[in-house]
Amino acid sequence: MDTGARAFVTRADTVSITDKRLLKGARTRETALRRAVDIASLDGLDDVSFGRLATDTGMSKAGIQTLFRSKEVLQLATIEYAREMFIDAVIRPARDAAPGAARLRSLIEHWIAYASTPLFEGGCFRVANMARFDSRPGPIRDALLRHQREWLDTIGKELRGAVGSHEIAELDIDLAVFQIDSVLCAANTALRLGDEDVVAKVRRTVDDLLKAA
Repeated sequence: MDTGARAFVTRADTVSITDKRLLKGARTRETALRRAVDIASLDGLDDVSFGRLATDTGMSKAGIQTLFRSKEVLQLATIEYAREMFIDAVIRPARDAAPGAARLRSLIEHWIAYASTPLFEGGCFRVANMARFDSRPGPIRDALLRHQREWLDTIGKELRGAVGSHEIAELDIDLAVFQIDSVLCAANTALRLGDEDVVAKVRRTVDDLLKAA
């Protein structure tokens, strides 16, 4: 084999090894974050740590720490991972519905499924953690707040669309968003306590709000 061929094989082997390492790192990250979001929904983001994840997943603590560097980086990654899961479970499926009232109802139905199933072991990730960090300024609070504002803006957008298309009459959008979110937060707690009847109450609240408007 000539020098050029040997060089080619060496480069190919190096790329293969690098790809395998990247794949292993991605799988480790995925496993760690999937467990982290469940821990955070059950016990809060403060309990998301390298040691807890290593114990729960059987992975190397040092390996997890290599991926995330610090507990805060791990917590922020956990929030983003939960956000992406929420979008996949609630926001994206609702896009199939027509903008406005129909899409708002679709969002609510997918949220009900998200909280009832539940997607996370402890129920709604945002509800479980916002109260723990609402008075603790810093990157964790800011990330949770961005997640909340995105959700509220999504609800508000569909309400404004319903008003703009004359599906419903004029209403106080900010107040309506607050009312819907408050009901959903209360419903999450009720579902954790085993109150399945709350689902009907959520639907009735949204329907009554739209009819009243």
